[in-house]
Amino acid sequence: MTLTPLQDFANSLHDCQRCKLAKLGRSQVVFGVGNPHASIMFVGEAPGFNEDRKGEPFVGAAGKLLNDLLSSAGLSRDQIYIANVIKCRPPNNRDPEQDEVETCKPFLLQQIQLIQPKLVCTLGNWATQTLLERKVGITKVKAQAFHLKDFVLFPLLHPAAALHQGNLLPTLKEDFKKLKEFLDHHSKPAEPTTAAPTSTAPVLKIESPQPAQMDLFG
Repeated sequence: MTLTPLQDFANSLHDCQRCKLAKLGRSQVVFGVGNPHASIMFVGEAPGFNEDRKGEPFVGAAGKLLNDLLSSAGLSRDQIYIANVIKCRPPNNRDPEQDEVETCKPFLLQQIQLIQPKLVCTLGNWATQTLLERKVGITKVKAQAFHLKDFVLFPLLHPAAALHQGNLLPTLKEDFKKLKEFLDHHSKPAEPTTAAPTSTAPVLKIESPQPAQMDLFG
């Protein structure tokens, strides 16, 4: 069986030793999971305990909440692709360190290049800052669309933040409503195909970026 470029890329990182996380207690590399042809991709920070054990992103309590939020936006996990900036669990779930981000970022960018999503939803500060390439707080940019060179970025709070701070949950739910509005506005009917569909994900048609989009950064 011939491997797809994405599968081949995943195999190449199977036992990655490029940064110190390889020797700090990780069980396995957590590459990503989902529809390899997804028009929508979600990017989180790094694997936690459950993700490290199972080898998939967002399978613990934050994953369950994410599933509920996806449903509220008219999405399901088989329609999207989910990955993290960091592919290995940091010890004790600490924040990623800069050298780890710099090592793993090219792998995330290559995933995006291979999947070619129209929309990338970043979950939390780390993913948002990594792809925006700017130190900006998630609360300043969340639930807004930013037109980058190859895709539109739509930052969101990380589900884990709402689990740790329950007062953030209504905000997170409201932001996913804004995501649904964005998807409804930019979706078009899928073209008929004779091939067996792997997903009923929305087909997105997104207009060219407006020059004012990045004004908030000065």
